Amino acid sequence: MNSEEQFKLLSRGVDEILVENDFKALLETGRSLKIKAGFDPTAPDLHLGHTVLLNKLKQFQDAGHEVIFLIGDFTGMIGDPTGKNVTRKPLSKDDVLENAQTYQKQIFKVLDEDKTTVQFNSAWLSQFSASDLIQLAAKQTVARMLERDDFHKRYTGGQPIAIHEFLYPLIQGYDSVALEADVELGGTDQKFNLLVGRQLQEQYGQKPQIVMTMPILEGLDGVLKMSKSLANYIGIAEPANEMFGKIMSISDDLMWRYYELLSFRPMTEINAWRKQCDEGANPREFKVLLGQEIVERFHDQDAANKALEVFELRFKHGAIPEDIQVQKFNAPESGYAIANLLKDAGLTQSTSEALRMLKQGAVRIDAERVNDAKHVLKAGSEHVYQVGKRRFARIKLV
Repeated sequence: MNSEEQFKLLSRGVDEILVENDFKALLETGRSLKIKAGFDPTAPDLHLGHTVLLNKLKQFQDAGHEVIFLIGDFTGMIGDPTGKNVTRKPLSKDDVLENAQTYQKQIFKVLDEDKTTVQFNSAWLSQFSASDLIQLAAKQTVARMLERDDFHKRYTGGQPIAIHEFLYPLIQGYDSVALEADVELGGTDQKFNLLVGRQLQEQYGQKPQIVMTMPILEGLDGVLKMSKSLANYIGIAEPANEMFGKIMSISDDLMWRYYELLSFRPMTEINAWRKQCDEGANPREFKVLLGQEIVERFHDQDAANKALEVFELRFKHGAIPEDIQVQKFNAPESGYAIANLLKDAGLTQSTSEALRMLKQGAVRIDAERVNDAKHVLKAGSEHVYQVGKRRFARIKLV
């Protein structure tokens, strides 16, 4: 693959490359580049939003470059202030290490384990003395920090900013110095931090890294960024059927966004499919192909085929899935009100939502529609409850 072909592949789906001409020049050297991406293990599971970066790392691997997956076990204990309007509560070392172990298991669903170097930034940052930290802090100004949008908003809004939050971009940036990175990847929200790394490399006598920012993937709602806390995510460790069903639930417009950022199919093929849809083809068949590609990547081909079969049965023919675990609840003597049970089982977020779903005819018990808000369940019963098309629970009342 020549440098032009590499640039075309590696720039796909990228929001910004700083500096693009320098990146092209690096590719033209023909040498294997050091590609770095850092992940703070602040949550135990990775979702498809994280794989936007992982997919790009995989493309770098396939082009013959050295990929460094950096686990920010040290920075994770500080807490990235990006996008936060309050100081984040630092994680404990045990929490960070536990999450980091999970990351190491999950990333190789995308990356080639034999071609990936996993690093922990505590390897060098834990060796920092107070003197080292003061020298690092001296390389940045408060005025520069306050240019950062989230810090600026908090400062002008009278919201407190802890001193350690100013240190975060510096410490993250120092990772690029320690690794002598040629290219660093990050989300668009990380641009400030990535540029600090570039600046520090210059100050330490290194050639500044290329900064490559990737778009933030929208969640299932198509509006907010994919996030576990927002419950709009698809986890890469989720069961195949759940993963496939969630992909099938996204809007037709969002499907093309997912194709661009998550699929490994050529853009020429994706653009041809989009044109077919514009001319009247059913988007559903292309959503199925996307769902199967994603499921196969994180499971296997058999799981992808089975997920499609289950989806067709469950949503097209109304079949009840067979793999539902039993939940047990203690029923009051007077019985369990249906709205309360749906909320407590996690099928709705509130009793008011449960009542609304009952009124809309979206609730079934053992595949039979129920719309009586006064319906009461007694101890000793066991049924499969369904809300909408995708939410099921097998509940035993004791």
